[in-house]
Amino acid sequence: MANAKGEAAQTRGRLSLPDPDPDEARRILDELSGLVEPLHASIPGANEVLLHDLARLPNSVIAIAGELTGRSVGSPATDTLLRAVARGEVDTMVAYESRLPGGRELRSTTIISRDSGGVPVAALCINVDVTMWRAVHTLASSMLPAQPLGPSASAEDGEAFVGDIDGLAQHLLAQAIGASEAPVELMQKRHKLAVVQDLKDRGFFMLKESVETAAQALGVTRFTIYNYLNELEADGR
Repeated sequence: MANAKGEAAQTRGRLSLPDPDPDEARRILDELSGLVEPLHASIPGANEVLLHDLARLPNSVIAIAGELTGRSVGSPATDTLLRAVARGEVDTMVAYESRLPGGRELRSTTIISRDSGGVPVAALCINVDVTMWRAVHTLASSMLPAQPLGPSASAEDGEAFVGDIDGLAQHLLAQAIGASEAPVELMQKRHKLAVVQDLKDRGFFMLKESVETAAQALGVTRFTIYNYLNELEADGR
């Protein structure tokens, strides 16, 4: 138990999250865990309800009902939640759109629960497959006078639902490198610094062995990545 508490404290330290009241946090998590199955059963259509313990990031899923994204207890947070925590912008998000790798569209809501001191403790997430409803909407619209349809979510707009840390790391790397002005083999230091800054903003360096993974992807040593991080931190100060 002591080791688990130590690991949780280390994780929250890396995320710059203050520690919640432990008894209150446990009570919040227990209460929300009891809502996961009932919510899943009460929402019509294909859906998934899951609970994140923010003290356990990145492998933060502690309860889940539904198989929409293929995750299970112990799976990592999405890139969207990880980035929000890294930026200190942990807030409730309602009815945002995402797209699964196979093309199915989701409408998602993430509810952040805090203790009495305002410290984020948990994220209760609800994902609903709206692919069928989109098709119904399109069919209905074709029978009505022309109306402009709102844009559907693209793969870039949505969050990544991955089953393990390696998949999350590769997704974040691909996004950061893809946003650069040059391919890796032609990158100069300024490009690589920009990629490391992007990865830092996305919460990439909270992941296990992230420095080594970034170094391999950028063709540099892990000491170079540490130097880049130190340089960015000094610039930030």
